Amino acid sequence: MRLAKYLARAGIASRRRAEILISEGRVTVNGSIADKPQLKVGENDMIAVDGKIIEGPEKKVYLLLNKPQGYISTVHDTHDRPTVADLVRDTGARIYPVGRLDADTSGVLLLTNDGKLAHRLMHPRFEVEKVYKAWIEGLPQKKSLDLMRRGLVIEGKKTVPASIKLLKTESENNTALLEITLVEGRKRQVKNMCAAVGHPVRALRRESFAGLKAGRLKKGDYRHLDQQEIKNLYHQVGLQI
Repeated sequence: MRLAKYLARAGIASRRRAEILISEGRVTVNGSIADKPQLKVGENDMIAVDGKIIEGPEKKVYLLLNKPQGYISTVHDTHDRPTVADLVRDTGARIYPVGRLDADTSGVLLLTNDGKLAHRLMHPRFEVEKVYKAWIEGLPQKKSLDLMRRGLVIEGKKTVPASIKLLKTESENNTALLEITLVEGRKRQVKNMCAAVGHPVRALRRESFAGLKAGRLKKGDYRHLDQQEIKNLYHQVGLQI
């Protein structure tokens, strides 16, 4: 990594200000004054500004968790309920969930310490896809499904059009299984949409987030994203690694 970029990521100064510090001879690398912002440095180099050794940038961590029911999508809970942090201990970094899943909702949940990426993934402007499977009460008619597809007014605001597929019906249990794809992330959106057309959700699972799927991950397990998956996330929200 370039020295100026290293200083910026370590929170010492902006990239431009870091270049000025270097040009002023105030930065040393392994005891020698560095005079080039483009000098390549790594985690094993000892870097100091005005004689004070600095810690390098925090290593970025990206985890995909297959969240089970019963866990809160937060790091801390004031009521001492189980949280997703209880499932991803010893990661070597302070990570946070990207968005949230209700305690009674299971499925894929991304956790990271990459704040810039997380912010964009949650911002409605980037229309990041989230795919859910919802078991609902009753057997929905085409009219109800079309209403959900076109958008519903919930709490005074119309939802963005969504993809709705009827996957299965069980007449004996008076239930149906829907696949719902959203590009916005309003609170309890799937539950509110289904309730608005008279079909409350009995069980809900998120199958996919920004193209990430649980695959063979068992409930409660997690894995690190590979480099290509991280690049794909960055590409979706207009960032470059």
